[in-house]
Amino acid sequence: MEEMNENNGLPVEQPEEQQDNRGQWFVVQTLSGNENKVRDTIQRQINMGDQLKVYEAFIPMETVKEYRNGKKPIDTKRKIFPGYVFVRMDLYEEDGSINEAAWYFVRGVQGVMGFPGGGNRPIPLTDREIEELRRNPEDDADRSIEKCIYEVGDRVQIKEDAFEGFEGTVQEVDRERGRLVISVSVFGRSTPVELGFWQVDRLS
Repeated sequence: MEEMNENNGLPVEQPEEQQDNRGQWFVVQTLSGNENKVRDTIQRQINMGDQLKVYEAFIPMETVKEYRNGKKPIDTKRKIFPGYVFVRMDLYEEDGSINEAAWYFVRGVQGVMGFPGGGNRPIPLTDREIEELRRNPEDDADRSIEKCIYEVGDRVQIKEDAFEGFEGTVQEVDRERGRLVISVSVFGRSTPVELGFWQVDRLS
C-alpha cells in the first residue's frame, strides 16, 4: 500500500515485508506427548517480545492416509519426528560462546529434555535439512499407512464396485496406493479386478 509524501504529495512505496532469516535451527528433545506444549510455550514467549534471540518453534507434520478395518481411508495429520521440536535461535554469540539466555530459556521450558547429542555444543541443522523439513507436504504424493494388512493369497469379499458380493483371492498388494488386485471368477474365468483396501472384507 502506498502513502503520500508530506512534502510533495507523491506516493511513497512501503518496503516489502522481509523474511526473517535470523538464527539457526536446532533440534530440541521433548518428553513424549509434550511437543505441542513445548512449541506453544516457546512461541508465546517469542510473541511477548522478549529479547532472547529465539525466533521460532516448529513441529514437522505430514498428512497420511490410514486404512482401518477395511473402511475408506481417512486423512490424518501426524508428527514426522515424535518427541522433537525444531527451534530457530541464535544459540551462539559471535565469539562462539553459548548465548546463555537462549540456552537456559529453551532448556527450562517444561517438557524439554535438552538438545540431543549429549554435548554442550549442539550442532545446527543445515539449510538443506531444514528446507526438507519445511517443504509443503501437499507437494508430495499421498502416503498410505496400511492398518488392515492384506497378503497375497487372502480370500476376500467385494463390498463395493460392479463386482459387489463376489469373492476372490488377493493377487497383488500395493501398500503405497492402498490398492489390491483381486482374482474373481466370472463365468468360470479368472478376472483380475483392482480395488481399494476399503472396498473389500477379508474372509475368515
